[in-house]
Amino acid sequence: MIPLARRITAVCALGAALTACGTAGTTSSHAPSRSPVSASPTATRPPVLTPGPGGLTPVFEHGPRTLGKTVALTFDADMTADEGPRAADGEHFDNPDLIATLRTLKVPATVFMTGRWADQYPAQARALGKDPQFEVANHSYSHYAFTADCYGLPTVGADRMRDDVQRAYDSLRKAGVPKPMPYFRFPGGCYDQQALRALSGLGVTAVQWDVVSGDAFATDADAVVRQVLDGVKPGSVVVMHCTRSAAPTTERVVRSVVPELRKRGYRFVKVSELIGQSGAKH
Repeated sequence: MIPLARRITAVCALGAALTACGTAGTTSSHAPSRSPVSASPTATRPPVLTPGPGGLTPVFEHGPRTLGKTVALTFDADMTADEGPRAADGEHFDNPDLIATLRTLKVPATVFMTGRWADQYPAQARALGKDPQFEVANHSYSHYAFTADCYGLPTVGADRMRDDVQRAYDSLRKAGVPKPMPYFRFPGGCYDQQALRALSGLGVTAVQWDVVSGDAFATDADAVVRQVLDGVKPGSVVVMHCTRSAAPTTERVVRSVVPELRKRGYRFVKVSELIGQSGAKH
């Protein structure tokens, strides 16, 4: 585990193109409020965690361990604000084969999408947002870090953090995602008290994970499969990526992990179900 963690840190420092390279954030307080996401007032709102002291944005890492063998696969659709030229030159930040495999295997999943990714791939964003098998959540607009020293990512100033999240929701809706979820994943998984305070009042629950797949820049699919299978527990949230160029093994990993976890008695759910099991409010 330690050598893999070091390798993940090193590759993230090279490009930091992916969201969740590394471990969970530096702080883990629990707390949302006024949602920039929700549909009409009469619609059923997705579950969110109760705000922490002073309305601090809550952080969710995994579901209950005692309510059966459930696991949520999450996929970060990463693209930073300055990667447009790379996409124009032919780099693929999407992964249609992965999404097709999830559909074939009938695996519900949560996709954390940057606004820049939705701008680049609006048809794919819209298809995911309208497919009941998936839920689309916020991964910032820029994929710039909300703390300093986050795997080499550029940073967002505290005064721009709320705008970056709101801009992502604007891009998701513009792409045709009808009901983006009130869940937010920090780029790189990096956050601190300042970042949680900056997002207070937005109504979002910050979603981390308890299983790092290690698919970021991985070339050995079997090693990623082993890491996922060794880490999953009841209620786990697994972080993977939906970015072909920087996570090329993920589709193969899913083809191996899903049947094995089902054989072990696990049921795949979206993040919203795990949050709902955690005493969340609606």
